[in-house]
Amino acid sequence: MLATCVWGATFLIIHVAVQYTGPWFFVGMRFITAGLFSALLFARVLKGLTLKEIGAGVAIGVMIFFGYGLQTAGLQTLNSSTSAFISALYVPLVPLLQWVVFRKRPGLLTWIGVALAFFGLILLADPGSVGFTFGSGEIVTIISTLPIAGEIILIGWFAGKVHLGRVTVVQLLVAGLLGFLTVPIVGEQIPEFSWVWVIASVALGLASCMIQLAMNWAQKSVSPTRATIIYAGEPVWAAIIGRIAGDRLPPIAILGALFIVIGSLISELRPPKSSDASAQEKATS
Repeated sequence: MLATCVWGATFLIIHVAVQYTGPWFFVGMRFITAGLFSALLFARVLKGLTLKEIGAGVAIGVMIFFGYGLQTAGLQTLNSSTSAFISALYVPLVPLLQWVVFRKRPGLLTWIGVALAFFGLILLADPGSVGFTFGSGEIVTIISTLPIAGEIILIGWFAGKVHLGRVTVVQLLVAGLLGFLTVPIVGEQIPEFSWVWVIASVALGLASCMIQLAMNWAQKSVSPTRATIIYAGEPVWAAIIGRIAGDRLPPIAILGALFIVIGSLISELRPPKSSDASAQEKATS
């Protein structure tokens, strides 16, 4: 829950930072910093790095690059609260991508959750007499939820098969390197020096490293379903912090945000199996 609170605060920090630097340069700085921090933590075990771990780190790093890169680009025009609630769509997307990749068919609650989250997204666009207000920021943020969901699936796929520390170092460095390589491709300029983006990138780099380690440690005793429900609190924290900073969502957008959170929670609920129910009945009898 503490990691989720810090996670929610990053939206406002990024929103401020990208007013002083381009999004892709900031992504490069953030994740290179995170990679260097993690390399210091796992320096003793890096010598044992294998090709499989490099492959896993590169795959996850590419997802991090696209996911958080597009999310950062969206925060140039979106306020932190709106971005956080749209980003929460990755929660119901995870089971849908698992269906596509691993043929694990989603249950009824997942479909209900996806429908509620989609309806919430429509309301979050604040429809009015002039129609929906989806701009480029909303669009790239919606797209960013796909690679973020892909990152979660890949982490689950490689969990227990590779050394967590070494893969963490590779994935963070790959995400940072790709961020820097994207700067000239999109025609982004190297920003003028400012303590705003310097402090923000270093702080988020350290936070990204520590949050990842905290999540990996905590999920040894917390089930993925329960952990994802806890993570659904991320946009709520972002909204609270954004509100303190001056974000003002219209009532219909707040209702949409509520639908997204509820949809995310419902999509991760699992009805008890009949065998479990019968076992409980025998135990009580």
